Amino acid sequence: MVIKILNGSPRKENTAAMCEAFAEGAKEAGHDVEILHVGKMKIAGCLGCEYCHGKGEGTCIQQDDMTQVIATYKDADMVVYASPIYYFGMTAQIMAAMQRVYCIGKPPKAKKAALLISSGSPGTTNGAIATYKDMIGYLGIEDAGICCLAGAENKADDKMAAIKDMAKNLS
Repeated sequence: MVIKILNGSPRKENTAAMCEAFAEGAKEAGHDVEILHVGKMKIAGCLGCEYCHGKGEGTCIQQDDMTQVIATYKDADMVVYASPIYYFGMTAQIMAAMQRVYCIGKPPKAKKAALLISSGSPGTTNGAIATYKDMIGYLGIEDAGICCLAGAENKADDKMAAIKDMAKNLS
């Protein structure tokens, strides 16, 4: 399975450790894995201009790093969304990458998705989880798992092992 992990963190901290643990487990299980650091890319929000559904024929009018992410979406059998919580939601960077897939509609091959969330405080992930569940439900993609870590759980060896096992056990 081709798995693309979209790391929405602009920092190299807890979310990156979660992505690496997932990638390691998935690779051990024989999957092809790539991590895209969308949190550090230049991706503007959707303009709602509908160019992509008219003259653009599935191509966004904006020429930014999203072209690389769209190629990733088109190739992925599974997409893993990873983000820290910034004021009760996912980062603006990953939200832009999630929303801009609108130009192609549903990722054509993706059958599964997963969510990795890191937070400094417990009880802050409900909005991010709801957004993820609503999106994959709309796209008709199966949820392969959600992992939310908070506070001291971030980078804890047992939590990283659990994420690795989650990825190893993908069918």
